Amino acid sequence: MAISIDKQLGIHQYALQLRSERAGILANNLANADTPGYKARDMDFGEVLKSQMGESTSLIPVQTTSAGHQQTLLQADTVNGLKYRLPSQPSIDGNTVDSEKEKSEFAQNTMEYQAAFEFLNGKIKSLLTAIKGE
Repeated sequence: MAISIDKQLGIHQYALQLRSERAGILANNLANADTPGYKARDMDFGEVLKSQMGESTSLIPVQTTSAGHQQTLLQADTVNGLKYRLPSQPSIDGNTVDSEKEKSEFAQNTMEYQAAFEFLNGKIKSLLTAIKGE
């Protein structure tokens, strides 16, 4: 009986890779916090993960009562699945980076990266145990 390693590792290998990419995006935002005109970027983790797993991302549009209502905190961009973060407090120089928000997102992403790593490590250990027959 053949074992599919991809099926055994599940979603965790993709999540680990995407968390690593997201850490780079958030670090880039923090590095450019004082750059005039810089637009903060992020990725919709769930949407990108679904597309990596080959699942469709069927989103239901929300109906608004005013043109001023925001649909989401991220605005679509066609490059690499990245999106622009909509600022809660726009600055005079056009920079949309909120350092506190970016630090918070970075810390959350780090914890989720660690969790994905632990899950993946556990899967590998269980596979090694099964192979050794212990």
